[in-house]
Amino acid sequence: QVQLVESGGGLVQPGGSLRLSCVASGTIFFSIRTMVWYRQAPGKQREFIAAINSNEDRNYADSVKGRFTISRDNAKNTVYLQMDRLKPEDTADYYCFTTRGGYDLWGQGTQVTVSS
Repeated sequence: QVQLVESGGGLVQPGGSLRLSCVASGTIFFSIRTMVWYRQAPGKQREFIAAINSNEDRNYADSVKGRFTISRDNAKNTVYLQMDRLKPEDTADYYCFTTRGGYDLWGQGTQVTVSS
């Protein structure tokens, strides 16, 4: 059974940093997967944040460009999201996503709250 499990969320003050992790388990051939982070704020639709492909090409949403960094460690089947200079509007549940065999795979999410 393939699973994505996020961790690293929490409460942080504006201007602070957090690093989210997403570990993939099961037969997923992680190194060839494009891994994506999404987030969903209360009352809003889920939105794309960042993606990294097997060549480590990266894409970011304009709202996080220059503040967030996506990276991966294929030996650990893990994708990271380093979030710096956090703002209250970054408050959301953050989800890891990929596809395998035509199926969408989502993690359960990790909550990030940016507040003083």
